[in-house]
Amino acid sequence: MHYDISFPNLGITLEHVGKSISVFGFDIAYYGIIIGIAILMGFAIAMSEAKRTGQNPEDYLDMGMIGVICGIAGARIYYVIFSWDQYKDNPLQIFNLRAGGLAIYGGIIAAVLTVIIGAGIKNLNAPQIFDTLAMALLNGQMLGRWGNFFNREVFGEYTDSLFAMRLPLDAVRSSDVTELMLANKEQINGVNYIQVHPTFLYESLWCLVLLLILFLYRKHKKYEGELFLLYLFGYGLGRVWIEGVRTDQLFIPGTTLPVSQVLSAILVLVTGTILIYLWKNHGKDNVLRLRKAEEKKQEEN
Repeated sequence: MHYDISFPNLGITLEHVGKSISVFGFDIAYYGIIIGIAILMGFAIAMSEAKRTGQNPEDYLDMGMIGVICGIAGARIYYVIFSWDQYKDNPLQIFNLRAGGLAIYGGIIAAVLTVIIGAGIKNLNAPQIFDTLAMALLNGQMLGRWGNFFNREVFGEYTDSLFAMRLPLDAVRSSDVTELMLANKEQINGVNYIQVHPTFLYESLWCLVLLLILFLYRKHKKYEGELFLLYLFGYGLGRVWIEGVRTDQLFIPGTTLPVSQVLSAILVLVTGTILIYLWKNHGKDNVLRLRKAEEKKQEEN
């Protein structure tokens, strides 16, 4: 297998990009290292935001430990369900996370359920918790995509655009290679290469932009839960077009519809509708609250 990765139109060539590092004879995947770093940074972001907003950071430490486990499990279950053909003949591979195979929407669904249950048990404000976690989740997604870079996965169709990424054909899964890629493959020094959209990079940059937007907007939010709704809307919007470029899509069984693209479109429509409704009615609600407070004050006087 060849280990070089290049971006020819940017003049960038990385000669040896391995998938793991050996520590005392044990191989540790870069994918796992990156996920671990993302989780630790997520904890730091969430606890810092909790402290800033007057919440108890310890609550996030408690829920976070459970949330991480449930999130990873949810991401894996989602991936396995929609790519069952890869595992039906060897079910034990389901537990081989070092080979990749985590779907972020499964993780988000599991995290949402964990927050709802945890908030109910601890009698906490669930929408406020979701807002506190929004930036931590985006940070995790932004960093996590670089695990896909080391694994040579989550890339798109053939392209010769500015950000085109060139990969050795023997370093990628054959199921991710399309006829168009093969029709445009190049042979350099006896090695076959394909050139593709680095969709992992697109999504990472998209998440970075969303993270900056939420960071700048957080002190101006109008109600609890708004940041999380903006996160879902913005992330779903990005995934709608990114999924259309990827070649490793998970499909709804019996169809040719990419499940994550359909889910993203639904997410954009639902959260967009909710945001518009709340933006229109939040001001009216404030006026009513002020009016009632004034009437109560007059009655007391």
